[in-house]
Amino acid sequence: MFIGEYSHNLDAKGRLIIPSKFREELHASFILTRGLDGCLTIYSIGQWEKIFEEINKLPDTKKATRQYVRVLTSNASECMLDNQGRILIPSNLSRAVGIEKECVIVGANDHIEIWNKATWDNYFEEASKNFEDVAENLSDLIQ
Repeated sequence: MFIGEYSHNLDAKGRLIIPSKFREELHASFILTRGLDGCLTIYSIGQWEKIFEEINKLPDTKKATRQYVRVLTSNASECMLDNQGRILIPSNLSRAVGIEKECVIVGANDHIEIWNKATWDNYFEEASKNFEDVAENLSDLIQ
């Protein structure tokens, strides 16, 4: 399980340090792709496979399915950590979510999210305003 929030900077070569707590769970390689809400997402290979087991159940005759799969997979990149615990973020992905230097790395249960710091700050502030209401509405689904 991935939890916590960490701030790091993208270096001049487009590399980002992944927090050591997260590195332990990622293993040798993992998938980096465009996420939802303006972030990048890292999935372990196992989690990536689970996602596609579910996606493959969706009808490819639906335009929304095709769009989602195309955006998700065309932006996907298999990554490996270097000896210093960094990953290289492809420029097309960093551009897509506006990451230039300051990043926030967020543990989001079964995946990791990488955010432009300003985008994360705005998102978190807005999401925090509705936290109790969202929790109340979701509690019906959990039971």
